[in-house]
Amino acid sequence: MQKLFGSDDRFLIQRLRSELETAGIPYLMKNEYVAGAVGELPWQDIQQQVWLLDESWAHQAVKIVESLSEIGRCFCENSDWQCAQCNELNEGAFAICWQCQAPKPEPCCHRQVPLPAT
Repeated sequence: MQKLFGSDDRFLIQRLRSELETAGIPYLMKNEYVAGAVGELPWQDIQQQVWLLDESWAHQAVKIVESLSEIGRCFCENSDWQCAQCNELNEGAFAICWQCQAPKPEPCCHRQVPLPAT
């Protein structure tokens, strides 16, 4: 299982779910019904998350996430990452490996969605 996307924007999550279902990509929702715990739990623990059940769908699923982006950044920037030196799995929020202190690699080179012209 692999975390694909997390957000507190319920409409964006629902759009993603609809697109994944249309594409036939199996997924699992986490924290779907914990909104009532706002203030009792840290915001990271109540943020809705979409997880892929089968990692072989990751490439296609990331393209769907990118197509929904409206803010001009790659959603992979905060994805979990594996340290190249010690192979430890680290959460996306960490800039260095918690085990060996190696720096996080640069964000992926997925297609960036351009910012709308003003």
